[in-house]
Amino acid sequence: MATIEDLIKDVQVLGRVQEPQRKILTKECCAFLATLHRTFNATRKQLLHRRVLRQAEIDKGVLPDFLPETKRIRDNDTWRGADPAPGLVDRRVEITGPIDRKMVVNALNADVWTYMADFEDSNSPTWDNVITGQVNLYDAIRRQVDFKLNGKDYKLRTDRALPTLIVRPRGWHLNEKHFVVDGEPISGALFDFGCYFFHNAKQLTQNGHGPYFYLPKMESHLEARLWNDVFNLSQDTIRIPRGTIRGTVLIETILAVFEMDEIIYELRQHSSGLNCGRWDYIFSVIKKFRNNPQFVLPDRSAVTMTVPFMEAYVELLIKTCHRRGVHAMGGMAAQIPIKDNEEANKKAMAGVYADKLREVRAGHDGTWVAHPALAKIASEVFNQHMPTPNQIFKRREDVSVTAMDLLNMNMPGTITEDGIRKNLEIGVGYMEGWLRAVGCVPINYLMEDAATAEVSRSQLWQWAKHGVRTVEGKKVTKELNLQLLKEVTEKLASKAPAGNKYHLAARYFATQITGEDYADFLTTLLYNEIVTVGGAAAKL
Repeated sequence: MATIEDLIKDVQVLGRVQEPQRKILTKECCAFLATLHRTFNATRKQLLHRRVLRQAEIDKGVLPDFLPETKRIRDNDTWRGADPAPGLVDRRVEITGPIDRKMVVNALNADVWTYMADFEDSNSPTWDNVITGQVNLYDAIRRQVDFKLNGKDYKLRTDRALPTLIVRPRGWHLNEKHFVVDGEPISGALFDFGCYFFHNAKQLTQNGHGPYFYLPKMESHLEARLWNDVFNLSQDTIRIPRGTIRGTVLIETILAVFEMDEIIYELRQHSSGLNCGRWDYIFSVIKKFRNNPQFVLPDRSAVTMTVPFMEAYVELLIKTCHRRGVHAMGGMAAQIPIKDNEEANKKAMAGVYADKLREVRAGHDGTWVAHPALAKIASEVFNQHMPTPNQIFKRREDVSVTAMDLLNMNMPGTITEDGIRKNLEIGVGYMEGWLRAVGCVPINYLMEDAATAEVSRSQLWQWAKHGVRTVEGKKVTKELNLQLLKEVTEKLASKAPAGNKYHLAARYFATQITGEDYADFLTTLLYNEIVTVGGAAAKL
């Protein structure tokens, strides 16, 4: 059997490692990460190539459908996912956010049932953000996270149990260029998962919960199978029972919605349900069908949860989860309080209430909020309409959703110049923050993350590609988008402090809104700008 030294022989840490971070990048942890990479990276790359092939089929007009080869899994009514794990029985309100120390303390002190600590869409994955985030969670799990900032004490509450911690690693498509194994960067997903699991799995179990994860951006059940293989090897390696890990899968791609039964089946003993990742789902619809004029969507504000394709997605997800005995989690309330306008704030909070009421009545077992102030509203709705810990017993056998329902793009709404400008403002605004290592950016009293920025750029690309006309009569062209981008960028930059990155963000964004080039993800497009590889590798 290989020794630790053998395993880390060809491992390089190319990012700077500060003293508090050394407890994460131990030799033992690095050896574990190297094993994950050597065992699973080839499969990961094959699955990513499979995505490319699938896109080529869609571009030829082949629409997605339920898979004939897995019909036996869908039709078999006898199998189930895992029973809810400790701390995951009642998940009625979950708060989500990045993994800086202040957020970690505030989220764990919030009146919620779980906290999703996010290494993905609300985090800009600079090396320091990623490693410091691991430190913060390591300390929080051991109640050693208290600190003082600007004269204010941040301490974990002691008057009640803390919310259950769930971690969202990066998706399969992202690399971590600061950690290299055999000359190749490790997957960001394996790095985030591996560091957190290796150091905290046993401690979390001792605390009465376990190592729980949200799994993002998957496009097929084969990608869920890969996660399941990772889970099994990881549990075997540190000698804890299989099934200790739990994973909730975000159904946030149009391809995954056709394979929800299969995704739960692949994760069976590790499954803790599915989640409606609404903004990424809309992004995925535009992205996958961007070359098809039949899938042109109106302004983002018109694509609500009650339009046909979104309603079908929600109802099928709830029915599928409850049939298999697992949680069906609702989506994000991205609003943040409007402190300087009482009337506007009242209207925004009423919108949150209505959205959460729709979710609980549909059969969701819980929901997401981005701000602690919204937790009270969400709790009020779910406490009133879901007196039980969950409502998995609501089978929704009244629901019948076809492939065409999931692809039904008929909806009211128009494309407006204001919609173009808002998309530009959100896209450039979010990218500017991301380039400054901020992954969660408040814009117009909404907490924007990578998913909403992706919707913005994809709509702009799609509108230019197909030359649609705005309600004002203007044809959307490459030239119009670039001219409006220039105006929006100048306006934002003029109001921002010196040293802002609006013009850098705009240079990248300009390549994505012409109907020509289309990067797989904005985060992969921008990633090299935040990579800090250089100098000698850190000593292990």
